[in-house]
This record gives sequence, structure tokens and C-alpha cells, in this order.
Amino acid sequence: MRQRAAVLCGAAVIAAGTVTAVPAGASAPRPAQAVPAAGLHWKKCATEDYPALQCASLKVPLDHARPHGRQITLALSRVPHTAERYQGPLLVNPGGPGGSGLTLAGFVASSLPAKVAAQYDVIGFDPRGVGRSSPALDCLPGHFDPVRPDSLPDTPGVEQANLTRAKSFADACGDKYADVLPHIDTVSAARDLDAIRAALGSGKLSYFGYSYGTYLGAVYAKLYPDRVRRLVLDSVVGPDDVWYDANLNQDLAFNDRHRAFLAWIAEHDAAYGLGTDPERVETAWYAMRAALAKNPAGGKVGASELEDTYMPGGYYNGYWPYLAEAFAAYADDGDTGPLVEAYENFGALDASGDNGYSVYTAVECRDAGWPRDWDEWRDDSWGLYEKAPFMVWNNAWYNAPCAFWPTESREPVDVANDELPPVLLFQATGDAATPYEGGVTAHRLLRGSGLVVEEGGGNHGITLSGNDCLDEHLAAYLTDGTVPHGDGGGVADAVCPALPEPKPLESKAASTSSRGSTLHGLLGFRG
Repeated sequence: MRQRAAVLCGAAVIAAGTVTAVPAGASAPRPAQAVPAAGLHWKKCATEDYPALQCASLKVPLDHARPHGRQITLALSRVPHTAERYQGPLLVNPGGPGGSGLTLAGFVASSLPAKVAAQYDVIGFDPRGVGRSSPALDCLPGHFDPVRPDSLPDTPGVEQANLTRAKSFADACGDKYADVLPHIDTVSAARDLDAIRAALGSGKLSYFGYSYGTYLGAVYAKLYPDRVRRLVLDSVVGPDDVWYDANLNQDLAFNDRHRAFLAWIAEHDAAYGLGTDPERVETAWYAMRAALAKNPAGGKVGASELEDTYMPGGYYNGYWPYLAEAFAAYADDGDTGPLVEAYENFGALDASGDNGYSVYTAVECRDAGWPRDWDEWRDDSWGLYEKAPFMVWNNAWYNAPCAFWPTESREPVDVANDELPPVLLFQATGDAATPYEGGVTAHRLLRGSGLVVEEGGGNHGITLSGNDCLDEHLAAYLTDGTVPHGDGGGVADAVCPALPEPKPLESKAASTSSRGSTLHGLLGFRG
């Protein structure tokens, strides 16, 4: 599913942003034979924000079925425990796939209540292929350089230009990483988690994952249920939709979230002057898109780049004031400066770097089957476009390399599990990247889990973001395993109200460099 792997990550933002399920009862992949892990050698790698951070590296098999074969390297980070009561390692992952998790360890350790964080070694890691792990994938440098073809294939020529880009990327990955791509997938990454556990000398691990990281955690739990101590899944991937259907579902949800943003602009007409009617504001936004398709702002923000720029608003409404100001400046007098700045601050994260996108495609294309007949993609995308025009085609082209991917696909993992200790799930009702239904499905499949719902919330990655109600549930669970059951009525076990929506900026000179919360700079976008 589309998740911008914004470098922390990258969304990650967002995102953006990236699922055919195995039939119920299908067996999970067998755990591979374990190889005794060498000890880890930690050294300081502190940053200004996270002075306690330490780093290490770990060799793991490229192919876990051949434990003594070729080895690759995982980059790890740690904030060590300081309390007398030690609850073991807590591995954290920001999503993606393709998101770096090294700095996330520092963020989580500093954002949890101190007395809770002190009981864990908080462990971050760059999954195989990502960031400081080696080899780090980079299939086709500059693939997202502006200006790309218009995402809307309203002529055969535009469609062919986009298809050529997608196939060129897939071919480049196959040419460059033919021996590696068959092993860049979620099952292999889950087995890496167990290698990390063994290297840490722990019989069990706790895990805290956002977005795509929820699927990674659920797959680990399916493979090694007896090695899970605590499991926190925030903004949950729909486990029945991996991955093609997940992206189609995401298209509808992002369109709803974009319209909520445009309605917010209408509510604040005094600040933006775009009218009080959301329909009128929406018409103006698509008029801006059409104009930029013909004349890109600053020679770099065309129609596709505009979509990249506004997509992060679907992940986090803290970006809305900056995006609204850029829109208003262009609509009012054609001023392209704020729009170019917004693209550089938000849209340019879309690729998460070439590395993030390379891992994103490698994992999603390998994890599950994708249509190989482009006619199916075309029919599905045009059908959805009539209902949800905002990101359908942008998302289709983002994932289109999977139609030409050089490796065969695995079968998705049926994550249904009744062998785990209680699991804690968090989900916002209006989440676009991982729609609410995914959290409900995971709640049903993970027996004994507790689902905490942020009612009316639309952000992606909702814990440790300022909602005290959510964070109290998280802290209680990490302290003693407390999971709510039945307090929320209906499907939810507990309900927390959403945080208030943002206000327009007090100063129009406010820089977008100050945008957003720390967490949403770390999360993987695209799911």
C-alpha cells in the first residue's frame, strides 16, 4: 500500500503509501533454521535530539533457508534501559516498507513516559535493503525527479509515458539486484527480527510498529508466536488486502481525506479567501492542477508533483495550514513561490529517497500477487477515478512496477493468530493510509487483542502524537500488559476523542520548515 517512506524516516511519511489474503486456515511459512547469533557491539551514535542513542550492526543470511550462505548486514540502534526492572527489548518500526527505523528508537524512548521507557532496551533498525543496512537498494536514481508525466492518462501518449517509466524501473531493479530481490519481502524481514532477538540474547521480544510495520509485526507473530511478549500495532494494515486491493481501498480513503482538507479551507475563508463552499474550493484545486499540468510551477511542480505535495495532508492534518497557504497564493495571484516551497518540503519526500522507493516496490511486489495484465489496472483505476479522482492514478503509477516485476510473488501470510498474549491495536476512524476497516479486521484475527479507536481522527500514526488518552493506554500496556476489553462499546474496546483540527498560521511568513510533529517526520508514508 502506498506509504511515503519519508526519511526519518521518510512517513512517511508518510507515506504514502503502500493484498490478496491466503484462505483461512492456510499455513504460515515455516520458521527457518536459526543460526547462533554473534554478540552485538554497541557504540555511541548520539544525535543532538537523542543523546543516549547507540548503534551496532548484525550479519543475517540473505536467504534464511540457507543460514550459512551469503550474509547481509542490518543496521541497529538502541536506547538502553536504565530501570532496575527490565522488560527486555522493544523493537520499533516506522513503516514504509522502506522506512529507516534508527532514529525512531530515540523518538519512542524519549516520548514514552520516562518510567516506562526506562524498563526497555528500545531497539531501532533499518530493515534489509534500507538505509544503513547493506546492501541498500537504489534501483534507478532520480526516478522521481521533476517534472514527471501527468499521472492522469487521458491520452494514449501520456499513458505510454507512464508505463515506460514503470517498466524501466522494474527492469533496472532486476538488472541491478537479481540475486537480492527474491529475498526482499516481509517474511524475510520478520525472520531478521528473530535474528535481532537472538543477538540481543532475549528469549522473547516486544514490538511496536506503525503502518506497514503493523503487518511486519503480525507476520513475525505468526511465525514465532511463542517469542512475542508484547505487540503494539498503530494504524493497522488490512491483513486481508495485501497489497493490490489495499491500494485501491486507500485511493477512496485519501480522496475523502483530501476533501476534508478542502472543507477545512472553506471553514477558514477569512484566512485563505477561497470561498466558504467546499465544492467551490475543490473546483479551484483541480483548476490549479490542470494549469500546472500545462505550465509547471518553477519548472518543477507539474500535476504529478502537485499530487505528491498534497498527499501528506492525508497523513497528518498538521500540514494543512502550510498546504492551504500555498494553494491560496497560487489561486489568488498566480504566486508559485509558496507552492514550490511546499513541494520541496512535502512533495519531494514522496520518493523517500530512491532507496526508500526501491525497497517499497521490492517488498510489495514480492509479498503478494499483482495483476500482470495492464488492462486490469486500467479498468480498476478508471472505475475508481469516477468516485475518487485525487490520487487514484498517482497511486497506480507508484505501484505500477509490480506489473512488470522481475521476481515471482509469494503468497501473503494469513496472520490470524490465537497463540499470542494480548495485543494492543490503535486505529483512527478517518485514517486514509490504513483505513479503519483494517484495524477492525486485525482485531478479529488476533484473538484476545484490544482495539483503541480515535473517534473522528484522520491522522496516520496516532500514538505519541499528543493524544493523552491514547498514550495512557499505550503506557499501561507496556508497563504491565493491560489491554482494554469492551469499554468502548461495539467493535472498539476503548474510544478516545480526536485532537482538535489545526488553526491557520498566525503569520503568513511562517516557514514550512517548521511543519508537523516529530513523529510524522519519522513515519513511513505510503501505508
